[in-house]
Amino acid sequence: MEKHGLRERKKERTREALIDAAHVLFCANGFEATTIDQIAEAVEVSSRTFFRYFTSKEDVALSLADEQITAVLEAFAAQPGDMPVLTAMRTAAVDVVRVYETEARYTSLQNLISVSPALTAARVERGAARFDDVVRLISARMGVDPDVDPRPCLVASVALCAVPTAVVAWRAAGHQTPESELTGQAFDLLTAGLDYPARPAVPGEN
Repeated sequence: MEKHGLRERKKERTREALIDAAHVLFCANGFEATTIDQIAEAVEVSSRTFFRYFTSKEDVALSLADEQITAVLEAFAAQPGDMPVLTAMRTAAVDVVRVYETEARYTSLQNLISVSPALTAARVERGAARFDDVVRLISARMGVDPDVDPRPCLVASVALCAVPTAVVAWRAAGHQTPESELTGQAFDLLTAGLDYPARPAVPGEN
């Protein structure tokens, strides 16, 4: 039993070392220019060992983002049962991001994503992969059947795709506001409604 525990701790240390080495190399050389062989070499393991833990560079780069999504879903499920869906999701997301953004590794990840279209797309895809989980949680909170009521699917799509994409775009545009605040702003705009009025017509304009 003890031997099994030691083996698991060693595997976890190797996994964390690969993540740390990858982020150092990504920040120094850029995501695209860094190779899996370089990451493995930095930890003194083989590339074959790397693939025991991660399937790709995107996988190791976004491992923290995967953990964050899981944490947000757990926090969302734990919100009071009478709290409206978007309010509960906003509370969960902001609270979790606020904890993560104190970590240097998380800050480096956000910087990497903001300059890498490949990572931006991969992050959205990984969020979308949790779509069914999010729909299930939203449906349970609303007390509806998602096969009949389309609203849980719509909210899940917005939460997983629109909010992260907006935050990344704002960050790329130079906004220095903490990630948690940008996430909260995105949810606030959604809650307020998006059917904004068009600007008044200018006389003589076609």
